[in-house]
Amino acid sequence: MEPGSGEIGKLATSGFVPLGYYKDPEKSAETFKEIDGVRYSFPGDYATVEADGTIALLGRGSACINTAGEKVFPEEVEEAVKKHVAVADCLVVGVPDERFGERVVALASYQEGESCDEAGLIDFSRDHLAGFKLPKHVLFVDHVQRAPNGKADYKWAKKAALAAYGEDS
Repeated sequence: MEPGSGEIGKLATSGFVPLGYYKDPEKSAETFKEIDGVRYSFPGDYATVEADGTIALLGRGSACINTAGEKVFPEEVEEAVKKHVAVADCLVVGVPDERFGERVVALASYQEGESCDEAGLIDFSRDHLAGFKLPKHVLFVDHVQRAPNGKADYKWAKKAALAAYGEDS
C-alpha cells in the first residue's frame, strides 16, 4: 500500500501471534496468516496509510455500511458527529434501503443541557465527512448503550434504528 494513496487495507500486527483459535480452524485461517515467513494477526480492522506514514484507523470490516456502492465505516461517522458540542455519544449503523442498499443512521445522545436538531447535526457533519458518509437520519436517544467495557452495542443500535427508520421509511 502506497502511503498517501487513500487505498484501504486490512490492519495487521506481527510479533507474538497465537497459532490459532481453539477448535476453530476457519476463524484461525482468516485471522492468523503467514506472509513471506512472518506470522501476522488480522483482527478485522481497516485502515489507510497517510502520506506522512501514520495509520488512519477506519474501523471494523464487519460493521461496514455499504451505501450506493460506497463503503462507510461507522466509527468515522461517529467521530464526526461527536465533534458537535451538543452530542455526548453516538453510534452509527446501516438500515436497509431499496435504492442505496443501506442508509447511514446515527443514534446520538445529548450533552447535559445541550440540544440540536437532526438537520443541523447532519449539516454540521458535512464539514467533516464526504457527502455519501453523512447520516440520512439521526435518532436522538436518552443514552447510547455500550457494554461495561465501553464497547459499542451495535445490536441495540441496529434494533433501535430499524424500529425508527425501517426499510424505506
